[in-house]
Amino acid sequence: MSSTLVNGGVEEASATVDGGVRDFYGEERATEDQLITPWNFSVSSGSTLLRDPRYNKGLAFTEKERDAHYLRGLLPPAVFNQELQEKRLMYNLRQYEVPLHRYMALMDLQERNERLFYKVLIDNVEELLPVVYTPTVGEACQKYGSIFRRPQGLYISLKEKGKILEVLKNWPEKNIQVIVVTDGERILGLGDLGCQGMGIPVGKLSLYTALGGVRPSSCLPITIDVGTNNEKLLNDEFYIGLRQKRATGKEYAELLDEFMCAVKKNYGEKVLIQFEDFANHNAFDLLAKYSSSHLVFNDDIQGTASVVLAGLLASLKLVGGNLADHTFLFLGAGEAGTGIAELIALEISKQTKAPVEETRKKIWLVDSKGLIVSSRLGSLQHFKKPWAHEHEPVKELVDAVKAIKPTVLIGSSGVGKTFTKEVVETMASLNKKPLILALSNPTSQSECTAEEAYTWSKGQAIFASGSPFDPVEYEGKVFVPGQANNAYIFPGFGLGLIMSGAIRVRDEMLLAASEALAAQVSQENYDKGLIYPPFTNIRKISAHIAANVAAKAYELGLASNLPQPKDLVKYAESCMYSPGYRNYR
Repeated sequence: MSSTLVNGGVEEASATVDGGVRDFYGEERATEDQLITPWNFSVSSGSTLLRDPRYNKGLAFTEKERDAHYLRGLLPPAVFNQELQEKRLMYNLRQYEVPLHRYMALMDLQERNERLFYKVLIDNVEELLPVVYTPTVGEACQKYGSIFRRPQGLYISLKEKGKILEVLKNWPEKNIQVIVVTDGERILGLGDLGCQGMGIPVGKLSLYTALGGVRPSSCLPITIDVGTNNEKLLNDEFYIGLRQKRATGKEYAELLDEFMCAVKKNYGEKVLIQFEDFANHNAFDLLAKYSSSHLVFNDDIQGTASVVLAGLLASLKLVGGNLADHTFLFLGAGEAGTGIAELIALEISKQTKAPVEETRKKIWLVDSKGLIVSSRLGSLQHFKKPWAHEHEPVKELVDAVKAIKPTVLIGSSGVGKTFTKEVVETMASLNKKPLILALSNPTSQSECTAEEAYTWSKGQAIFASGSPFDPVEYEGKVFVPGQANNAYIFPGFGLGLIMSGAIRVRDEMLLAASEALAAQVSQENYDKGLIYPPFTNIRKISAHIAANVAAKAYELGLASNLPQPKDLVKYAESCMYSPGYRNYR
């Protein structure tokens, strides 16, 4: 047994789980690729300790700890346990009527007391998820310059070109396992927010820890600032980014290439780089360029696809048939729409053994110019071309619904109110139980509301959305809308990659994640019309997703943490960060 003294407290490496070292508090250390250095000495006391969010416990410091760490007089006399602190904090949060104020209070807590922040988030995930993630995080990004207090991640701008590796070394944590990076060009459905897009990586990584159990010290949010084309921000005196139009072409590509090479050089082959909210053209290009040389994942393309596919697989229990029996129509042919479409085609191919070129024919896409058909091939962007099928041109969505007769309607357009009453009524006239997914975020951009979907379909629709909606009562029956939220997938997906030591991401891993999530939907959930399980069980769900993803990594020969643990679900649970306070002595 080895031990290390941290802030005067002893952490003990007490157990080995399937070849991975786990410390006394159940936190996994095997993924750090290093054992604890014995007697590594680091002591922090007094006001320094109270200002360190990782070790500060506020009023939870015991009498003994207050004496040992020179805290006498620096705290009021009362001693609160973590549960009482959490109760007080939730009481205070609920006093705020404006969601953005709740967001700011939670960010302040994260900067003050990290373990209490994650305890509150884990225990109240359904209530707080819309605050730290969509839809409130969108408003936070829009106003980031005004509410900015202290930096929460790394900012890499064009000013740092040629010295990105040095910038990465400025980050205090050396053992990084997950990076979420954005260039702020397409934040949710809100457009180009430039440097203020940092709220997205910060929020995503909070969920990596709270929902997937990846320890906070191994997470790094990064914003790459190449300018913004948002005139409002460029003229805003409080804007915190570069005041110039976006760099494109060679200048942009060179900066991104330097960044990717520097990350790999500084953190190694197994650091997961998650691309977030890049514009379509860059998102596809970056994923294609680096997927063979880095461990990369695009949540907008792959995470969205995986969570939607999980909902479709689960919905078969309600609508009947196999996936191959259904016809899919998308409104929106960007990174989310084409990503979901391709994963559906891959899953049908896996189930039927038909070539994916054949299974794509069950899937139709509508973009701003109408139905994507073969006569438009010459003018289509490369990622839309696989979806150009033989059909006469159709301009309007409602006419496409009438012509294609889909059983599933999926919105990924980023444009609100596009699933009109006529569209929903047509879907209901064609199907006994039409499946309608309005996925665009935030709530204002949703293609239709839950109330509209249930009312216009006369209670027939099975509905899920990207942003949360309250339950709807229609003719005496309560309908609970599902939320096709990426937070179901990416935390467990990332944990699975980390714990297996995966070096590349493959589509088979995304299918494995979808199947694991779909398997977590219970009969009780189905009885309410839900096609996703409740978020209250998210850590259990994430453990199952991580286990499935890790198993696929081992099967494909892409895992480097050997040997493979016998029980991957238990191993995933043992890897998860626990936010309970530690005793210092």
